[in-house]
Amino acid sequence: MAPAITTLAADAPELSAANTGFMLICSALVMLMTPALAFFYGGMVRVKSTLNMLMMSFISLGIVTILWVLYGFSVAFGTDTGGIVGWSSDYLGLSGIGVTELWDGYTIPVYVFAVFQLMFAILTPALISGALADRVKFTAWALFITLWVTVVYFPVAHWVWGAGGWLFEMGVIDFAGGTAVHINAGAAALGVILVIGKRVGFKKDPMRPHSLPLVMLGAGLLWFGWFGFNAGSWLGNDDGVGAVMFVNTQVATGAAMLAWLAYEKVRHGSLTTLGAASGAVAGLVAITPAGGSVSPLGAIAVGAIAGLVCAMAVGLKYKFGYDDSLDVVGVHLVGGVIGSLLVGFFATGGVQSDAKGLFYGGGLEQLGKQAVGVFAVLAYSLVASAVLALIIDKTMGMRVGEDDEVSGIDQVEHAETAYDFSGAGGGASGRTTAPAPAVTENKKVDA
Repeated sequence: MAPAITTLAADAPELSAANTGFMLICSALVMLMTPALAFFYGGMVRVKSTLNMLMMSFISLGIVTILWVLYGFSVAFGTDTGGIVGWSSDYLGLSGIGVTELWDGYTIPVYVFAVFQLMFAILTPALISGALADRVKFTAWALFITLWVTVVYFPVAHWVWGAGGWLFEMGVIDFAGGTAVHINAGAAALGVILVIGKRVGFKKDPMRPHSLPLVMLGAGLLWFGWFGFNAGSWLGNDDGVGAVMFVNTQVATGAAMLAWLAYEKVRHGSLTTLGAASGAVAGLVAITPAGGSVSPLGAIAVGAIAGLVCAMAVGLKYKFGYDDSLDVVGVHLVGGVIGSLLVGFFATGGVQSDAKGLFYGGGLEQLGKQAVGVFAVLAYSLVASAVLALIIDKTMGMRVGEDDEVSGIDQVEHAETAYDFSGAGGGASGRTTAPAPAVTENKKVDA
């Protein structure tokens, strides 16, 4: 039996029905975040790419679930090997785990911990997809997910959260995934887009969101699901830390949304729905690593700083020429870096641990640890993701053809369209008026 598992011995914690039920609910909330992300991204693309964008998130639910059961949980949370990966035969296929066996030091079953962490593993590669909108073969994307979670996500999750993982042992604080999820996904997105290049018409053609109501729906569902993502990461409700994280999640998200909108108003003279949604997500990203170590006032600072800096960062793609379609780099990479580093300033030493940040008399020690975690994950994910994308591109090809990209990736890759207007406009006689075609073949027409 792997040392990470303990049984119901007399001196061991007993299974808590309350904590188990809470964690199952949190797991379901985190699962909801992947379809929510699909809505969020799906509304931000043009009509001709809507279904493909939805599917790029949705397929992760299938692929990563199977890989996690087969070997992913073992790699991420099995017995440590050199601080880099885990491995436990009991976890292969989840076949050696008893129904009443508890996760070491906690009052929830191993199965519950495994399924909660599975939802994180599903969401993380789905986050990458937003940077690649409009131009990636769906089969190539499915292969990339398979390789990426195996080579990048599972090992990095062990670094950050696994017993014996080198960042975990160093004392890097990442409550719910600032490094393992958001920096990991954002750096991967940058690595891939540097390999596959820009969309046809980037910086020339208008590429506006086709459905802002869909974006707002996705953002709202992400916000809702994020309470499970964050508060659930304490794995129980016994000491109030999860409650602090719940409050800080709400507080930072509101502050980030307001900061993003304020920047928009000053810079562009308007307050947009896309800005409100993006600002909220930026706040959620930034508070994810920090919320268990800061006070509510600190959460306001984390959220406001993230909202402002991420709003500024999304425009860098036009300055530097990388085509991050839906601002995964600007929001998730930048927001994850901000939230992770701000732990080193705002950690109070009175919530999840006694580690204190610079503003609470802790000096630079925790900030240094946070910086190591940030840049180690960023560098590894960036390089490894670029290499994986390059291998796929040189073998099966990662991009659709230019004509297919222009005419619409939904029809080419899925033989479907998101909206059917063929029955719209019928009058009293029952006749219908066919709408003008949204796309003209082999011409650059913005859908």
